[in-house]
Amino acid sequence: MTGKKRRPKSPARNVSDRMTSGHSDSPGASFDGEGVNFAIFSERAESVVLCLFDNDGREHDNIELRDVSDGTWHGYLPRCQPGQRYGYRVHGRYARDDGLRFNSGKLLIDPYAKALDGKFAWSPSVFDFMRQGDEFVPNFSDSAPFVPKSVVTATAKHRRRSRPQIPWSKTILYEANVRGYTMRHPEVPELDRGTFRGMSHAAILSYLKSLGISSIELMPVQEFIDEEQLALRALRNYWGYNSINFFTPARRYAGDHPVDEFRDMVNAIHDAGLEVILDVAFNHTGESDTFGPTISFRGIDNLSYYRTVPGKPGEYVNDTGCGNTLNVDHPRVRELLIDSLRYWACDMGVDGFRFDLASVLGRTREGFTNRHPLFQAIDNDNVLSNVKLIAEPWDIGPGGYQLGRFPASWHEWNDRYRDSARRFWRGDPGEAAEFARRIHGSADIFESAGRGPFASINFVTAHDGFTLADLVSYQYRHNEANGEGNRDGHDENYSSNYGVEGESDDTEIVALRRRQRLNFLASLLFSQGVPMLLAGDEFGNSQQGNNNAYAQDNTTGWLDWSDRRNDPEFHRRVRDFIQLRNDYPLLRQDRYLHGHDRSGVDLKDIEWRRPDGESMRDADWPMCTALILLLSAHEPDAPIAAIAALINTSVASRDFRLPNYDNGAGWHVATGSADALPVQSTSHWWSVPARSISCAVLKRRATRRSS
Repeated sequence: MTGKKRRPKSPARNVSDRMTSGHSDSPGASFDGEGVNFAIFSERAESVVLCLFDNDGREHDNIELRDVSDGTWHGYLPRCQPGQRYGYRVHGRYARDDGLRFNSGKLLIDPYAKALDGKFAWSPSVFDFMRQGDEFVPNFSDSAPFVPKSVVTATAKHRRRSRPQIPWSKTILYEANVRGYTMRHPEVPELDRGTFRGMSHAAILSYLKSLGISSIELMPVQEFIDEEQLALRALRNYWGYNSINFFTPARRYAGDHPVDEFRDMVNAIHDAGLEVILDVAFNHTGESDTFGPTISFRGIDNLSYYRTVPGKPGEYVNDTGCGNTLNVDHPRVRELLIDSLRYWACDMGVDGFRFDLASVLGRTREGFTNRHPLFQAIDNDNVLSNVKLIAEPWDIGPGGYQLGRFPASWHEWNDRYRDSARRFWRGDPGEAAEFARRIHGSADIFESAGRGPFASINFVTAHDGFTLADLVSYQYRHNEANGEGNRDGHDENYSSNYGVEGESDDTEIVALRRRQRLNFLASLLFSQGVPMLLAGDEFGNSQQGNNNAYAQDNTTGWLDWSDRRNDPEFHRRVRDFIQLRNDYPLLRQDRYLHGHDRSGVDLKDIEWRRPDGESMRDADWPMCTALILLLSAHEPDAPIAAIAALINTSVASRDFRLPNYDNGAGWHVATGSADALPVQSTSHWWSVPARSISCAVLKRRATRRSS
């Protein structure tokens, strides 16, 4: 209900006549060497007060910004220096039902702040309302002691070094959490664990380099808070998808200098020849639903920054499932996001972005469009048009599933790949044709729009869901530690425990699970498209069946590096898979293959065959449990080369037959999920035995065609 009482507005205390008009050209706090220009957008505010704090968090000056240009309030403070702590109090009408949430008791973070000082703390004072009987009325208690202070920073560009600039054809993504990746690493000093310094440690970079991946995709590092319900359960937000500012590196990942430490990490990763892709959650903020805290955007201009229900401006559109949805239809919000992306790309040095719940970013009041002004602004930007752009192409809003519909410059997480690979290797009947479409590069999803295989980001596991070890060890989720009655997380995981829920000492079950993990990773790395691995899957990291570890900032969520020592041969084989992909362009082609003869010896660029060597027919697919994928390439005056993937999901071993073209080059096993068995040849065929539920990849020795 709308609060009827309103605190009288007292004039801001002009403690200094030094404040001049300044300008609205540069949002945020801009230091020019002699002073600071402050600018903040709020088209509905009645007045805006700049609050200055000392280094101990004491508020000592309030200065009203008297000039406003096109909704931006601004002023210039001579002799103000970097390091100055500040915040805003925005005055205006408070009417919850009308979507107006102005409350001068709430200290607000500058949306353009490049650094924050202090921690957010849950207190009744961070809420702009309180309950009086059956009504909600404004709560004017001072929130300043519980909210981080914005900090003036000097303009400092990224200490630019050469970047790897890895093409999509050679990109292998590796998703990791800054904190969880290093918290239990034995070679990282204890003080550096869980931080940007930890991620840049020589042992970490040496490991990543030796693994063979190209790009580290870091889960969100922009300043975020723990949800209130987690704090009440003595839990913390581990994943980071709860941002309160889109420019500042999270202090929990750093020591005294988050910006410098993040930049140093990026430089170190670049020096190792690897890229940094940053996961950004631009779809919502940590201010949550209408009952959430007022920290920044809500108190600055609620109706500009957030989408509200048509006809009900007091209620938020919740297309994200997180309580609110950022209003990217508003030009100033789009400008904020573009400026944030440019800052991280130019000043902080990152090489690309993965956009969480990216369908939100393309949705107008009329629905999703890949010509949304935000997408067009990114494509037209001379910096952002040259970085990697990856969409999570779904949300829970209307028309929320948009796989394959993003602009041509974007690449998309392909959950249809994930689900099909899981069902196929689990042995679900009738899945072979769908699986073949996925490892072919998902042409059925992307090709009609003129996009190539690299539009598809293929993955079997990600932060959201089971780890690979848990995928083959648990039939059901085990999220009790999250405190939500095991109701959270995915219900259908297409997983299997192979007879025992959780850990097992049965040697046959253990062996099968191990082989299945290799099957998943082999098929992922040998599929057309861009593969993404979840950190720790390459050595068997487990979350004990928790498939929604967003609140597990503890040993459940942190990688257990001791698993790497338990089975070094598994880890070596994963490296072999990656190396084979890196060595063979056949496995990472930039166009779709459709069975054309390019060799002159009846050797097509792609073929699907039965285990007996004959071509697959339409009638073979529904009951198929084993098949051969043949890839070949030939250019004039160059060797003929071919790769064969032998895939067997049946519980019995079987022989596969490969063609013996022109009685010349033979086949030999390059790698696989099981130990190789002897390969035999005749004048027409090569016979390759394969174990049950396994895969093998063979290379055909290159020979030149006779003239």
